Amino acid sequence: MDLFEHHRRELSKTEAPLAARMRPRTLDEFVGQEHIVGQGKLLRRAIETDKLFSSIIIWGPPGTGKTTLAAISANTTKSHFETISAVTAGVADIRRLIGEAKERRGMHGTRTIVLVDEIHRFNKAQQDALLPHVEDGTIILIGATTENPYFEVISALVSRSRVFQLKPLTDEQVAALLRRALADPARGYGSKTIEMADDALAHLVDIAGGDARAALNALELAVESTPAGADGAIRIDLAVAEEAIQRRAIRYDRAGDEHYDTISAFIKSVRGSDPDAALYWLAKMIYAGEDPKFIMRRLLILAAEDIGLADPNGIVVASACARAVEWCGLPEAQYHLAEATVYLATAPKSNSMGAYFKALAEVEAEGETQVPPHLQDATRDGKALGHGKDYKYPHDFPEHWVDQSYLPDELRGKTFYEPGDQGREKEIAEQWRRRRGKPARTEDQ
Repeated sequence: MDLFEHHRRELSKTEAPLAARMRPRTLDEFVGQEHIVGQGKLLRRAIETDKLFSSIIIWGPPGTGKTTLAAISANTTKSHFETISAVTAGVADIRRLIGEAKERRGMHGTRTIVLVDEIHRFNKAQQDALLPHVEDGTIILIGATTENPYFEVISALVSRSRVFQLKPLTDEQVAALLRRALADPARGYGSKTIEMADDALAHLVDIAGGDARAALNALELAVESTPAGADGAIRIDLAVAEEAIQRRAIRYDRAGDEHYDTISAFIKSVRGSDPDAALYWLAKMIYAGEDPKFIMRRLLILAAEDIGLADPNGIVVASACARAVEWCGLPEAQYHLAEATVYLATAPKSNSMGAYFKALAEVEAEGETQVPPHLQDATRDGKALGHGKDYKYPHDFPEHWVDQSYLPDELRGKTFYEPGDQGREKEIAEQWRRRRGKPARTEDQ
């Protein structure tokens, strides 16, 4: 390392963002994730004893310590440590790194540990390029990702790695990191006189939502943008803290786990007739930037799948709101999304429209069946072949109904649709029971 490179690195230590400067250097400084790096835990033992013999994938939300754990491993190990970003690296970079690792291993017997940050951004070809070298031990892989590796990383690579899932930090842990930054004279603001109000600190912690990086970035903005008073003290009150971090950062990737988990919670809340929970999940999706048409599409499906004829107006309201969403757009369309959500959540429920799939299964099982003669088209060859003979026209009978079979002879008496006992379907069920000569349902049935 020449003099200029040394000077550049020294400058970067002081000019780096606060979150980078305050990154823990040892496991003793590391805050949170006790379930994987607490005393006696496997990952902690492997890092402390420099016995990281198998590849690992560290998965968790932003600001929970993924890159920090990898950096601590780099500071602890005697192996050669390389870092690449899946955002900027390509297959050529991987091949160069692998070539150097082989040479290092062959000439000096030195292992190479490679941190691949944002590994989920590698495409399949790039991940495949790593696989054989992970498998034969040329490199020990540490993959860091915010996405579910079981979906975003090829299964062959996952099967050869230990997956460790990190959790959002607690409010107490984030507060401890902020106090550490305020007190540290070398890397933080301990050399300055800073007076931070309790409610200001609480606001930074609350809005950060378990993301240490977000909290530290907000603290840095608050301190650096606030002039010192006549006595040299920088005072951070609630108003300053609110300016520093105004909007809660919500983890929500429209192609990732949060997208699918949140829409699942939303639909299950509507199906479960809980309008409060449904509105909460709806608000989270809109706040995070979800496509309102995607939400309405799911509500349209639910209106038929989970409500059906228990309330036929469910599909009418959902369809009208879907049209209104197209016409109005956000933010006004939030009213229509909310209206559809609350209507469907409070509507009587029935999944009886699933009867169609019973009929479909019967078609697949039975194969080709013949239309009974009395149901066949009589307009073309009824006289010659007797098509349509003995058909009973329902409007000629009381209540516009007559007892006759409409199914193929092989399926005579088969039942697919079973109306539920909620809403409009309760009336349908009673009508059917009467026509079939069954006694009316009692409250106990």
